[in-house]
Amino acid sequence: MNLSLNSHIEWTDATWNPVRGCTKISPGCKHCYAETFAERFRGVKGHPYEQGFDLRLVPEKLTEPFAWRSPKLVFVNSMSDLFQPGVPDEYVKAVSQVMATANWHTYQVLTKRSERLRDLLTEEFQFAAQQENIWWGVSVEDRKYGLPRIDHLRQTPAKVRFLSIEPLLEDLGEIDLSGITWVIVGGESGPGARPMMREWVVSIRKQCRMQGVPFFFKQWGGVRKVKNGRLLDGRTYDEYPARAALPVPDRATCLSFAEALRATLENYLGGKTQLVQLPA
Repeated sequence: MNLSLNSHIEWTDATWNPVRGCTKISPGCKHCYAETFAERFRGVKGHPYEQGFDLRLVPEKLTEPFAWRSPKLVFVNSMSDLFQPGVPDEYVKAVSQVMATANWHTYQVLTKRSERLRDLLTEEFQFAAQQENIWWGVSVEDRKYGLPRIDHLRQTPAKVRFLSIEPLLEDLGEIDLSGITWVIVGGESGPGARPMMREWVVSIRKQCRMQGVPFFFKQWGGVRKVKNGRLLDGRTYDEYPARAALPVPDRATCLSFAEALRATLENYLGGKTQLVQLPA
């Protein structure tokens, strides 16, 4: 079963999960969709989430982007957080090297561990921060936990910085969007969803307009998110930053790139030589 393609997340094309599982650290995590999904399959033998939402590195998926035959907008670790403490620096580097090499895709990396993101991107992983095809983002749900993450993100040398303001749990007030390239806003969905007020969303939209930042409105959310829809004042907002359109190399070239990364990835592949099978 391929869980990576044809994402239902409105602001991406595909998801790529070389890490699975996470732990909760702030109010935005309360009704985590990823945890709810993963725990449904705990104990189901052979399922990718047989271990539920426990943290697990998945090195066999590291070379997966080389197998996709069209350029994609890729949400990295939609079922995890690359910068959580249990993920070794070396593994973060391996993921970053894949993204930098398979640069015909555009990657969206989102975290709540903004201090570790800042520390790694400003030190040993500057090579990844400087890639225009890697968008680095932080989650922002409220003032106490969310707004400080924006400052941490701004302190990185990232070429593209974005905010996922979802679930938006309160009025954020004035937001400094200097150095921010993109803003996504959305309400919480599913059982127990906490409400999002229209005026909170309109305030962020206004600030994006004033500061020249593309604005994407994902959803109102609620228990029945499909019914509530995505319209804001009668229209949808699907704005994105500009991104380069690079062709996908031929299969032989993609395989050679993957082979060149083998030495870096070897520790996480358990000494195996098998890579993701490229399509015929």
